[in-house]
Amino acid sequence: MIAPTPRDIPDLPAMPGKPALKPSPVPATAVVAPVPRPAAAAFRLLVALAAAGGVTLDVLLGDPSRALGYFAIQSNILLALVMALSARRAWTASRPLPGAVLGATLLYVAIAALVHHLLLMNEASPFSLTGEAAAAPTGWQAVAHHTLHTLTPIAAVLDWLLLTAPGRLHLRRASTWLLHPLACLAFSLTRGELLLPGTPDRYLYPFLDVDQDGYKKVLGNALLLGLSFYALAILVALDHARPNRLRHRWKTGFRL
Repeated sequence: MIAPTPRDIPDLPAMPGKPALKPSPVPATAVVAPVPRPAAAAFRLLVALAAAGGVTLDVLLGDPSRALGYFAIQSNILLALVMALSARRAWTASRPLPGAVLGATLLYVAIAALVHHLLLMNEASPFSLTGEAAAAPTGWQAVAHHTLHTLTPIAAVLDWLLLTAPGRLHLRRASTWLLHPLACLAFSLTRGELLLPGTPDRYLYPFLDVDQDGYKKVLGNALLLGLSFYALAILVALDHARPNRLRHRWKTGFRL
């Protein structure tokens, strides 16, 4: 059998359009060596220590079984763990934690701070605290109070804005972030049912007080708060719109 000569091979038709290169599956870290970020690691370690210290003070100075039921305590425990792991990864130039974990942590501490300042401590709110609960804390209790409800939430927002690359939060995760608040709602209502009527702090929050408002109003309050929390998913849009300060100051995280 004789191989065809070049003149016997027909010409192939030209490819329409301009040739496009496919995206490379090789990660950027395989091309550019990762760089440790000691400043980010130090800041995150301080945030983790502050959150852990505030939780420890609050638990030791009060009733541990009651303190651990508060959403602010739970969100700060999560914040301490996430910030400690993020500090280690920034120090060793490892891959950052998944955006779903960072988004949930940021949302929880923001919820805890907003509920505390806008609903519980606001005299104009229908759910403001009364009696001894409304009294300003003093001493170490005041340190724990301001750390958990003001300092650590602000620090978490600053870490997200200044030390985290944009475009890592996704709207499809927003609904799953509400699973923990729903679990806290179920825990609070179950705890109230198990305690005897008249027990102090039977319900941890005024807007969940079944003895005073009944289940219909309490569940309505929970639904309104849940919708408000879901509206905080605007953090996802802000995360994609904000500049990437880690690389290009004015380059946003939007991906078409």
